Amino acid sequence: MLDELADGPQILVGSSMGGWLMLLSAIARPEKTKALVGISTAADHLVTAFKTLPIEVRKDCEDKGVWSLPSKSSEEGAYKLTMDFLAEAENHCVLQSPIPITCPVRLIHGLKDEDVPWHISMQVAERVLSADVDIILRRHGQHRMAEKDDIKLMVYTIDDLIDKLTTLV
Repeated sequence: MLDELADGPQILVGSSMGGWLMLLSAIARPEKTKALVGISTAADHLVTAFKTLPIEVRKDCEDKGVWSLPSKSSEEGAYKLTMDFLAEAENHCVLQSPIPITCPVRLIHGLKDEDVPWHISMQVAERVLSADVDIILRRHGQHRMAEKDDIKLMVYTIDDLIDKLTTLV
């Protein structure tokens, strides 16, 4: 997207797994990234969650080749992830070392998120190299951040970044 469709630097916005992909995109294309807005960012979450399962559960998943991750966000009640997908995801973990992102970063996360713990946003904030990082925790926010006030906050956050970035030029 950044190489083929985007003209100039962009503000990347990603939610959940999209937040993880947003970070990876910013690392891969720093010249195309002006700022980031992560919503319920799930950096490394799938890999970490799988590794915290009891060994017998992990072995069973490996034998079957699939892990069913329970989620209220899925219409089926769970996401089915292949072991190949998890192995590939492990190659893209970002939370073990400093994250080489220096642009402004805004992280919004709900404290009532039952899919991705809010402390992951805190870990991202601690590891990005940018000096311009804000974390916004919504006391009643859930994973999808779909309430009217949540959406207003996202729009306000993006608008505020646009204002900030255009006044710096």
